Amino acid sequence: MRAADRYVAQNRRARHDYLIEDTIEAGVVLQGTEVKVLRQGQGSITEAYADQSGGELFLVNANIPEYPAAAHFSHQPRRPRKLLLHRKQVHRLLGAIQRDGMTVIPLSIYFNERGRAKVELGIARGKRKADKRQTEKQRDWQRSRARILRGSNG
Repeated sequence: MRAADRYVAQNRRARHDYLIEDTIEAGVVLQGTEVKVLRQGQGSITEAYADQSGGELFLVNANIPEYPAAAHFSHQPRRPRKLLLHRKQVHRLLGAIQRDGMTVIPLSIYFNERGRAKVELGIARGKRKADKRQTEKQRDWQRSRARILRGSNG
């Protein structure tokens, strides 16, 4: 199985809207029906973020739709889900949020080699409009440069 096959949900918008300073892998507490839905490749983390409550981090606003085969034992689609991190990692993330005004956003949800659901968290700083424009210019230049190089080799 390739690494790309294991990804369930990716937040492509995050790298456009935020400057990702660091990434951390975290476990996530899921109910049985949530795991089944994620294994089917459903789920969305585009509006999700990590928030602190009682000294612990929770994944808020992640949408994992209800499992249709589970009649009335299904889960709530947008419930807060506890993130599993080492205490030092939690303190580091909370410090970054409180001191530096950073945001913790999920970049992707995937299954590791052992079949465990993991969330890749990004410690991010919001981009301003000018920064977004600069990133767009660089991307366009890279694209046109690649096109020119391909054309000269042909």
